[in-house]
Amino acid sequence: MKHGKKYVDSAKLIDNTKFYETGEACDLVCKTAKAKFDETVEIHVRLGVDSRHADQQVRGAVVLPNGTGKTVRALVFAKGDKIQAAQDAGADYVADDDTVKKIMDGWMDFDVVIATPDMMGVVGRLGKVLGPRGLMPNPKAGTVTPDVAKAVQDAKAGKIEYRLDKQNIIHCPVGKASFGQEKLEQNIETLMAAIVKAKPAAAKGQYIKSCTISSTMGPGVKVSTAKYGA
Repeated sequence: MKHGKKYVDSAKLIDNTKFYETGEACDLVCKTAKAKFDETVEIHVRLGVDSRHADQQVRGAVVLPNGTGKTVRALVFAKGDKIQAAQDAGADYVADDDTVKKIMDGWMDFDVVIATPDMMGVVGRLGKVLGPRGLMPNPKAGTVTPDVAKAVQDAKAGKIEYRLDKQNIIHCPVGKASFGQEKLEQNIETLMAAIVKAKPAAAKGQYIKSCTISSTMGPGVKVSTAKYGA
């Protein structure tokens, strides 16, 4: 693969044979984010589990202390007094009778879907549309809940969901390059603590295999996982 001049220059700042402490890795990612826009910083964590087995799934959600730097648009499926609670909490959209059809027709102007348990029968019809996009409400992620107000507030505050992909890797945004080292490090520490806490009882051997962070257009920086009990 051929990389651009900015990427090549950034890569020169990184020693690919070294595993950096979290703070130093965050500092490097900020220095190597040279695009004209505020790049998102992502973390990629490879786990020593097998996602094909139900008892080795790793999934959950956590509120990052400094948010993600992204404005989150929340769609809420609720009824009765929960509708007003969602609106008061800052929900961008509250589903009505036409919402299911709009989504089936391609409307996707939202980033998170929250539903009360009694509305999952309605939301379930959208599984084939929302599921592949990672937008299907789920109790483990806190997006199926009777307390829609708190769910909306958490989503707006920077709540992210983490889950294994088929390669047993978790990919998550942890902020923007403009956050700087300290805020990115705090977000990463919070996420990693949640992932460690979510270790399945069936997991054997080394749990955290590797960890890398990178900006949208920048090179990856390997992070030492020793402090996380790898």
